Amino acid sequence: MSFAANGWVKFAHNAATAKWADHARERAIPLAQDPQYTKEWLRCGETWFVGVNLLPNDGQGRLPDGPPLAGPAIAFLQREGLWAPLDPAQVSVIYEGYPKPSDAESPAAFRFRRDRDAAHVDGLKLALPDKRRHVDEPHGFVLGLPLNEARASPMVVWEGSHHIMRDAFARRLEPVPPEQWATEDITDTYQAARKQCFETCNRIEINALPGEAYVIHRLALHGVVPWRDGNTAPPEGRMIAYFRPELDDIATWLA
Repeated sequence: MSFAANGWVKFAHNAATAKWADHARERAIPLAQDPQYTKEWLRCGETWFVGVNLLPNDGQGRLPDGPPLAGPAIAFLQREGLWAPLDPAQVSVIYEGYPKPSDAESPAAFRFRRDRDAAHVDGLKLALPDKRRHVDEPHGFVLGLPLNEARASPMVVWEGSHHIMRDAFARRLEPVPPEQWATEDITDTYQAARKQCFETCNRIEINALPGEAYVIHRLALHGVVPWRDGNTAPPEGRMIAYFRPELDDIATWLA
């Protein structure tokens, strides 16, 4: 499997990665259930705990009193020149029934979440007037590390979508200096490219368990599959830790 061609790669079970995931799970469960966090980050009718930077790891991914973050996914990022100091890991939890409608989301947004896996490219935010999108917090990569034995609501990615997205954004932003990208409205470009991805790219579900890992290209279209009838998970829900270190130089986002 080619990361350059497909925009994602999955790594087989590794003992060091599994040891890190075991320790991280014990740290993550009480954080995801803490009322001070659930009040703000429990969304979609209380079926999704938003992936927020909660784990107290250092820049190499190590948690207090925990093992180092190691394994083939880390070696791959280092070998490909993608590795960067890590941010605190995000804890994302999906619960039975995801997604449910909520007042925080329009009916159209809910339908897109339900029917299109909430497909998105990281680093684009609804922060301009009228909720138009612009480049904000561009990430170097997405590293997913499952924390428990759950196959419900896996990550989904559209293979090759990073090429479509890069070409579209590059054409739109070519005349704009990188330091001004954050002020540019790229909504129409993004929506047109996303539609092309839906029409031309293979939609792949990435099922993974603790000890396994996957890396997704920063420009790849990806999302989360709704909870299906018959899906099961431990009492703490389907739990995954994500590392998405932000790029120091926004110009490298399209490199």
